[in-house]
Amino acid sequence: MRFKSIFSNSSGILLSRITGLIRDIMMTSILGAGVWSDVFFMAFKFPNLFRRIFAEGSFTQSFMPSYVASRQKGVFAVAIFIRFSFIIVAFSLIVTLFPETFTKALAWDWGTDLISKTAPLTVINFWYLDLIFIVTFLGTVLQHKEHFFTTAFSTVWLNIAMIAALMYYAKSSPQTIVYALSFSILVGGILQVITHIFTIQKSGLSKLLIGGWKYRKAKDVKEEESKFNKLFLPSVLGNSTAQVASFIDTSLASFLAAGSVSYLFYANRVFQLPFAIIALAITTALFPAISKAIKNNNQTLAFGNLEKAFWLLMILLGISVLGGILLSEPIVWLLFERGNFDIQDTKNTAFVLEMYMIGLIPFGLAKLFSLYLYAMHKHLKAAKIAVISLVINIIFSLLLMQKMGAAGLALSGSIGGFAQLVLTVKEVGFDKLLEILRSKNTPIFAGGMIFFGTILYFINQFLIHFIR
Repeated sequence: MRFKSIFSNSSGILLSRITGLIRDIMMTSILGAGVWSDVFFMAFKFPNLFRRIFAEGSFTQSFMPSYVASRQKGVFAVAIFIRFSFIIVAFSLIVTLFPETFTKALAWDWGTDLISKTAPLTVINFWYLDLIFIVTFLGTVLQHKEHFFTTAFSTVWLNIAMIAALMYYAKSSPQTIVYALSFSILVGGILQVITHIFTIQKSGLSKLLIGGWKYRKAKDVKEEESKFNKLFLPSVLGNSTAQVASFIDTSLASFLAAGSVSYLFYANRVFQLPFAIIALAITTALFPAISKAIKNNNQTLAFGNLEKAFWLLMILLGISVLGGILLSEPIVWLLFERGNFDIQDTKNTAFVLEMYMIGLIPFGLAKLFSLYLYAMHKHLKAAKIAVISLVINIIFSLLLMQKMGAAGLALSGSIGGFAQLVLTVKEVGFDKLLEILRSKNTPIFAGGMIFFGTILYFINQFLIHFIR
């Protein structure tokens, strides 16, 4: 297993998440959890939805196996880049022309006043999608060369741009602040693109892409493009379910009490910290290696990487789950309770965080086992599993939100994560999971979690007494 790649990816993500938390801490202090914070998060949610569906997960997981197998990598890469750029720019223009329609699709229960406030911000934020696609494309090319740091780190520029906007407009009206934040997102996106172009040139990959542009009409890549097309649509479906679930949760939260959208956002930000630094970093770093191993029919190497990653995930995610649940209120208090974010906001966000953390291990392991499916070009199988998990998530969301509010939506997502894990492992083969669990690491892991959980329980009791 490539620990250097994992460390490189994790360190970049860690820097990105730390600056992201600083950004969110400032945002809670300046905007709090109210109407204008909900308006901004709703506007930013829309481009994020399509960014994660089209520009990141779906693209990378369908592009990487095809790129690995391609005989003319430069020509193939450029052909795909041109096609996707055209589609994304066209879509951005449509959103620009009809912002109210798209905003209303996101916030079903919002009245005319809130929609009119959000629509202009939706237009500004949506153009970030075009910039981040360029970042994703260049980042995937770098991943093939097992260079992960640039892409993982680049989000730091987005956070720095938003932090600068918050600092400069801190004493302005909430409306001015959210507009400044929206434009700062575009500035951050431009900086991300520049960073990737510099790294591509430094890595010597610019010649590959320039050559691909020069011979982009080569006929012998048509077959490779066709294979990519067959993989991409199932990949879109498979990767979109998690984002669609988040999209639906945000929309359902708009029916709940004011601040619910913000509670979901802040709690999810904390949840995403261990998920990104641990689960995403490990699986992203392993994906090129597993794809190459399976392409070369080296199942032993592929499974060896899977087994080592499994225990690394279990240990790190297990510690994160215990910490996130047992220390939820002190964590939210430390990060967010200041300015307009009060004690009740802390308690509400902490409850939502606990429900999110229940699904951390299932989501992480499902991500790991799904690498096998994508590397073996079983994108359609992964898509079917994801759709079933989404349906389960939606059913429980409608049931639990009535009694638990925003926390019910978070718990429903965790239940969907468990469903996705079971179905993914079933498709890969329960025998592989059983072989891993027969290891002597299993009782050691269980004992360690009990010990660590006990310590955290007493730490939490002390901290709750201290902060209240």
